[in-house]
Amino acid sequence: MGDRSFGMDPKMLVQYAQDIKAITDIGVQVAIVIGGGNIYRGMNEAETGIERAQGDYMGMLATVINGMALQASLEKIGVKTRLQSAIKMEQVAEPYIRRRAIRHLEKGRVVIFGAGTGNPYFTTDTAGSLRAIEINASVILKGTRVDGIYSADPEKDPTAVRYEKLSFSEVISRELKVMDMTAFTLCQENNLPIIVFDMNKPGNLLDVVTGMHVGTIVN
Repeated sequence: MGDRSFGMDPKMLVQYAQDIKAITDIGVQVAIVIGGGNIYRGMNEAETGIERAQGDYMGMLATVINGMALQASLEKIGVKTRLQSAIKMEQVAEPYIRRRAIRHLEKGRVVIFGAGTGNPYFTTDTAGSLRAIEINASVILKGTRVDGIYSADPEKDPTAVRYEKLSFSEVISRELKVMDMTAFTLCQENNLPIIVFDMNKPGNLLDVVTGMHVGTIVN
């Protein structure tokens, strides 16, 4: 979204694509789960008359639109990309097939997972955790608008303190909002580390994967 209140900012797509290319150029295998809140954000059923499950499916379709836009930006700068959807739509995306996704990664392609898990009542955080575990990922990099995990929302509380490193149990005991509980529990049970970092700062992604102290690590 960039500085916009809705939709896509072409500058952000270019920046994300260049950041992703920088890490594929050094041999990092990259799979991406993308949200859809810039296009459709689940709204209160009482206000809209749209039931939760229907609204969730609408959100999943929004993630496919974002996935297509990111795919186009990546391929424009020479990064081979495959978009896989958890909801069948053969004209625009491959169906999600775990072994095929792993094979694409082995061949050096970036894989974008669209449509969340394909099920209502699950967030894209959960989709990210699930897909990461399925493809045997080393780490989840959760790109956000803030540079790590804070004791409170840094956009609202100027006294919020940033953490460098946390354990899964510390996140739970301090009631820190890293990702939704379903997603977080999946990572905890499968010993999958999470790094939360600012995706909107150019070069941050490369710094994270090359071991610089960027963001907050949970393990």
